[in-house]
Amino acid sequence: MELLRVSKLSKVYGSGSAQVTALADVSFTVDQGEFVAIVGASGSGKSTLLHLIGGVDRPTEGAVFLDGQNIFSFSDDQLAIFRRREVGLIYQFYNLIPILNVTENITLPLELDNRQADPEKLAALLKRLGLTNRREHLPNELSGGQQQRVSIGRALITEPALLLADEPTGNLDSATSAEILALLKQANREYKQTIVMITHDLEIARQADRVIEIEDGRIIREAK
Repeated sequence: MELLRVSKLSKVYGSGSAQVTALADVSFTVDQGEFVAIVGASGSGKSTLLHLIGGVDRPTEGAVFLDGQNIFSFSDDQLAIFRRREVGLIYQFYNLIPILNVTENITLPLELDNRQADPEKLAALLKRLGLTNRREHLPNELSGGQQQRVSIGRALITEPALLLADEPTGNLDSATSAEILALLKQANREYKQTIVMITHDLEIARQADRVIEIEDGRIIREAK
């Protein structure tokens, strides 16, 4: 069943001689429960694409449909609520709040939405992430891999329709990268979480169900 539809998406920055086309007429779909990797070199447009899918930016042309809704038909306020409730974002550099501990960083999206975490679900998530004994630690007391686990927990706590991962292993060593990728695959396989991940690493991309390769703002090939 189709969850995400990207339709003729384009993004142009600047004008005249300074105009840059970051994305040009990109279209694809993602089924519910699918794990899709978008791979491309630096400057290929993959990060721009991810930000548009997540409603962080608006396109020059085209549409993004999540569960049948065109997210760009929303007002800015509606789009902010949509991002909080329906999209989980994992960043390469974690983006944790330094004065908040592990539990507070993970539950922050719920707090911003005036919701409380279910204690049992939170405990289960901390256990799954291997962070039960680190729940009171601040980010600067954690390893890079542990910080990325917190970032994953923060993305999963709202039980989003779509999880977007922006180079989630790009700042980690190979062993820790494998652990983070295994966590994402577990979320996908065991919990049916739909994931779109961008990476420059083709070997990491091949861990997904499907690979979409992008170059100069255009899809050049897809493979399973």
